[in-house]
Amino acid sequence: MCALEIRPVQQPADLELFLDVPARVYQGDPHWVPPLRSSIARQLSAENTFRTYGTLQAFVALNPEPVGRIVATVNQRLVDKEGEAIGLFGYFETVNDPAVSEALFATAINWLKQQGMTKIRGPIDLSTHNNCLMLVDGFNSPPMVMMPYNLPHYPQLVEQAGFSKAKDAYAYEYPLDRPLPSEFEKAYKIAGKSGVTFRSINTKGEAFERDAAILYRLFTEAFAANWSSTPRTEAEFVEEARSLQQLVDPDVVLIAEVGEKAVGFFMGLPDYNIPLKQVNGKLDFWGTLKFLWYRRQIDRGRVVAICALPEYQRKLVPLALIYLGLLACQKKGKPYRTSELGWVYEDNSRSRRLIEAAGGKIYKTYRIYEKAI
Repeated sequence: MCALEIRPVQQPADLELFLDVPARVYQGDPHWVPPLRSSIARQLSAENTFRTYGTLQAFVALNPEPVGRIVATVNQRLVDKEGEAIGLFGYFETVNDPAVSEALFATAINWLKQQGMTKIRGPIDLSTHNNCLMLVDGFNSPPMVMMPYNLPHYPQLVEQAGFSKAKDAYAYEYPLDRPLPSEFEKAYKIAGKSGVTFRSINTKGEAFERDAAILYRLFTEAFAANWSSTPRTEAEFVEEARSLQQLVDPDVVLIAEVGEKAVGFFMGLPDYNIPLKQVNGKLDFWGTLKFLWYRRQIDRGRVVAICALPEYQRKLVPLALIYLGLLACQKKGKPYRTSELGWVYEDNSRSRRLIEAAGGKIYKTYRIYEKAI
């Protein structure tokens, strides 16, 4: 029997072992969607803008094959915002073995202590703008695009390591074969009478770049108070926007404006996890062909964000955006049969009331954990 080794990821060969872990852990699982290896490698690279304000160390568990992994992170922006020495763990994957998970956590915690941290929070992959949260309920269906997924044994292993709940979040299911309550159409008319106009995002050329800059300013203001979240630089935001530029359905990415000022935003995405499941984590030549072929099977979407500046929430802009966004999803010729709205933190009562008033039902629950170290 081989001794368990927790190895810091320092060489390219170590990174390959780190990237190999999920395929072993999720082998045979019908709901898992392999992450793009190149995307994970890019996030952990020295070239990632995150390195200008944070530090990280990845670890892989070997026995002797890869059986687990974790990344310990200090996001200095988060430390400064919360005024507390909070370290993060993310990219956590493990076989169902407490010895492996406990060794991974012990190693990550020891590294964070060396950086002066007194608390650990996660799973958060560098920041909440990346993958975060752990699924704790709703394991019977696949994740939608840009949503986390893990096996049912994960929460137990985390709690056995001494972590407790910091906050839960929900995803809502909304079938698209039903009309919205009449209040949403009324809200759209009221918002219009208040001088608010609505349009689809531009997806090409300079017009797209302008819209990306407009939305950066809106997001930064609208989400400034979000828990465990810190603002991105404009360069980071625009880089992510460009990565989605060719993937969005502009009919379901809507901007609310008063004059030339953006005051609200609705973003829906086709569920690209459907074709991504077929490419085995690699968008090489054959992976790209498979992606293009299977994207024709997309029949669901996810509402990633609904936001409005505080003064325009009172003018019913969020309800108007939901009305227009879901109406666009139901338009003749659109492939969407169902949608997901979220994730939404449990204490975000305003957004939860809005989604539930529209008819959304909670179908998945996620959790962020914390532990003093």
